[in-house]
Amino acid sequence: MSTKLDQLSSWLKERKITEVECLISDLTGIARGKISPTNKFLDEKGMRLPESVLLQTVTGDYVDDDIYYELLDEADIDMFCRPDENAVFLVPWAIEPTAMVIHDTFDKQGRPIELSPRNILKNVLKLYADKGWKPIVAPEMEFYLTKRNSDPDFPLVAPVGRSGRPETGRQSFSIDAANEFDPLFEDMYDWCEMQGLDLDTLIHEEGPAQMEINFRHGDALHLADQILVFKRTMREAALKHDVAATFMAKPITDQPGSAMHIHQSVVDIKTGKNLFSNADGTMSELFMQHIGGLQKYIPELLPLFAPNVNSFRRFLPDTSAPVNVEWGEENRTVGLRVPEATPQNRRVENRLAGADANPYLVLAASLLCGYMGMVGDVKPSAPVKGRGYERRNLRLPVTIESALERMEACKDAEKYLGEKFIRGYVAVKRAEHENYNRVISSWEREFLLLSV
Repeated sequence: MSTKLDQLSSWLKERKITEVECLISDLTGIARGKISPTNKFLDEKGMRLPESVLLQTVTGDYVDDDIYYELLDEADIDMFCRPDENAVFLVPWAIEPTAMVIHDTFDKQGRPIELSPRNILKNVLKLYADKGWKPIVAPEMEFYLTKRNSDPDFPLVAPVGRSGRPETGRQSFSIDAANEFDPLFEDMYDWCEMQGLDLDTLIHEEGPAQMEINFRHGDALHLADQILVFKRTMREAALKHDVAATFMAKPITDQPGSAMHIHQSVVDIKTGKNLFSNADGTMSELFMQHIGGLQKYIPELLPLFAPNVNSFRRFLPDTSAPVNVEWGEENRTVGLRVPEATPQNRRVENRLAGADANPYLVLAASLLCGYMGMVGDVKPSAPVKGRGYERRNLRLPVTIESALERMEACKDAEKYLGEKFIRGYVAVKRAEHENYNRVISSWEREFLLLSV
């Protein structure tokens, strides 16, 4: 440990870092922690945070007292957060030289905290490692650029680009439409390069000023860290150019939602061979079981893929998003697409996760579903040829309430994720939904105010 901290100390001193943002991810994916002078950070070799941070909702509220005190110590004790020397990133937008360091969380006995999203992903990766397997993932992040909006009662609108006009119509894959925001993306790419993020391509998606950034394939934990950092970086680059970046799953009415597509495969740790392909290049039995696991368990764990009430608006009819867990080769109308690839690059693309999902939890959930299929010999359905939107046999829960009920009742997932995590996560999402239900929407005022 001391050698690793010495390496981290050298890294900070070489870059003349004066402040360190000490981060963990809460259940919603919000970065929480403390900002510390570098000298104090190195002296303390970590930080302490209240355990209750991991039961905060997206609004900053907490779960009901009954569940709160069942899951946490009544004294509201601290957890111990240790820096991961492999999760250190610059903060290029800061005025003073600043770094952000992602931490792991432990109790006072040194045991990993069960409610920690990063620990959940590490536990899933260990399941694979114990089998001699290693998952490889490649996330794709969709998001919208919008005009700055200070009043939440007003709908979001497309920002003005270099031409002086907001985008209209569908500009899928348009180079010129993406170039409207060249100065913003130049900053974003420069900052991401400084941070060592493994970005690949930038694509203009279907919606007005909707973009997609693809990450190069690699280790799931490292990429989850990068997504957490990228979201912060993208928002900061947008603000610098007087626009906003949002990763809401469905931010604009009658426009496509934003997804986090996850390409995933599994290789043998010793040989590096892709376990999804047989020696003759055909699809392996493990690949079929992996798809079967995704089909069986994604509907049971949907709140980890679609964590907010807004997430379920992506799954409405005619929204360009898949609404089931059917699978097919080179088929974007189903939830599980198998892209055309060489045998060594064979993978499945999970198209169901929203861009609003916690990166640690959504990668953990997607990989766990496939793992449970592999160890449980789960057979997939027949692949879909042609349009898959209307297929109804393998549809998803349609509301956050019904999805939470199914997750709560899934004993197979509880075996691997732990009862404490399941109860805590469901409680946080129910508290958020209760908060949402207290808000009167513009639809209700428009159609009910003077009509009923």
